[in-house]
Amino acid sequence: MNEQDLINRIKGIYPDAEISVAGESCSFEVNVTTPAFNEMKSLQRQRSILTLFNEEIASGELHALTIRAKTLQEILQTEQK
Repeated sequence: MNEQDLINRIKGIYPDAEISVAGESCSFEVNVTTPAFNEMKSLQRQRSILTLFNEEIASGELHALTIRAKTLQEILQTEQK
């Protein structure tokens, strides 16, 4: 799995998402920002993305997948601090 595979899969359910990916091989960190997260709790956001990769996690193709799923408002608040 590569960065573009991760982005494409996430864009499949969140087409308007801003996504950045860091990492390689089987260990990635993914930052996702989308208006769709406005009505979701943090855990719901992460689960919605993690479930996209259940097979790869179960098979060991992905060993580590860190997800930071935020709203635009949360990003702006963080930047102001």
